[in-house]
Amino acid sequence: MSFILGITGGIASGKTTVVNFFKAKGFPIIDGDMVAREVVEPGTDGLEAVKQAFGTTILQSDGRLDRKKLGTIIFQDEKKRRLLDKTLDPFIRGEIKRQIQAAKKTAELVIADIPLLYEGHYEAMMDAIAVVYVTPDIQLNRLMTRNDLTKKAALERINSQLSLEEKKKRATIVFDNCGSQETTHKQVSDWLKENKFVS
Repeated sequence: MSFILGITGGIASGKTTVVNFFKAKGFPIIDGDMVAREVVEPGTDGLEAVKQAFGTTILQSDGRLDRKKLGTIIFQDEKKRRLLDKTLDPFIRGEIKRQIQAAKKTAELVIADIPLLYEGHYEAMMDAIAVVYVTPDIQLNRLMTRNDLTKKAALERINSQLSLEEKKKRATIVFDNCGSQETTHKQVSDWLKENKFVS
């Protein structure tokens, strides 16, 4: 039996650090962000659906999706963000499901890295959910520094997601990433040993 661990967090909470640690240990990773990009590649049904919903202005001259333009539209308009989520959900969910099933055949632990796990209601696909947690102050500062954003722009992005405090409450496992990477890695390592995925 394969164990499916969903990993989520908030923007700039350090989820990638944790996922990379699992990857380095050789566990297969289903990358929700990558799936979301793949389903809107030129020629896909996903891109066609987005075009139907938002018009051709969100395309670049080469026919690819103009992510920046689309991002600007949806971060400023809650209704349009919901429309995009609804439009792409069946394509993303179907592909994530397919990849999980394939990975289960070869690995006893499969990591599903899904940024909007709770927002997208992926809980039912997981055996457990780990949230990579940082305090609101750390999250804001990291995001402003990492993406070179104003406080207002950073808060807009943070507030477009379910809060980390709420995710922490719902999580099966919390990896606290407020300290050093070593401290975070130790928590992951301990979890793997406790659950006998590594000796």
